[in-house]
Amino acid sequence: MKKREFLNKPLGDTEWLLEQWGWWRMDGSGVPRYVSPLHALIRDNTNYQGGPKQYSILDDTALFIDGAVARLSARDQQMGDFIWLYFGAKWPALRIARDNGMGEAKAREIIKAGVAWIDCALEGLREAA
Repeated sequence: MKKREFLNKPLGDTEWLLEQWGWWRMDGSGVPRYVSPLHALIRDNTNYQGGPKQYSILDDTALFIDGAVARLSARDQQMGDFIWLYFGAKWPALRIARDNGMGEAKAREIIKAGVAWIDCALEGLREAA
């Protein structure tokens, strides 16, 4: 599978943030859930390599992106679904295209348009920083 590259591309920083959001979302970070006391004892008293996963995205930023993707889905269902599948579920563009009965180039075009929409939604976050 081809690795996704974002450097030196237009909207590359937004695509990188969406990629990080997708990993954050898939891992369940930021989602409150029950942890049994036995699991906590085993986790805290077992030696393992690697430690907890570290993301290059903060929970606040990931939640902001999550909200932006939800607003995009409400505004344009297909574009929001494509962003969700490509970055959130890590589907390749060809699979998205085949499932929606279109060519890969058209699916990539819709994904890029969605990235641009998310980029505009993130502008308020950039101005606040």
